[in-house]
Amino acid sequence: VVLSAVVLCFSLAVTLEGLFTGNTTMWDGVPNAVAVILFFVLMSVVGLLEGMQIAFFAVAKLKKSERGRAPFALKTCELLFR
Repeated sequence: VVLSAVVLCFSLAVTLEGLFTGNTTMWDGVPNAVAVILFFVLMSVVGLLEGMQIAFFAVAKLKKSERGRAPFALKTCELLFR
């Protein structure tokens, strides 16, 4: 766990250093601060999608009667299990 945290912190430091100094392939007109904000927004979206994927695989093991009664959850399950 400690090694993973060290590697994560190092990679985050290197990425932020590159974003703040402009050593990226971001478009020329985009300020460095916007690139950093965009990085965190996109990483949050990736995290949400990963969490949804885990939840979908967990729901796939449930019977239809055990999936709950919330309207949004039922609509999501309808889309998933067509």
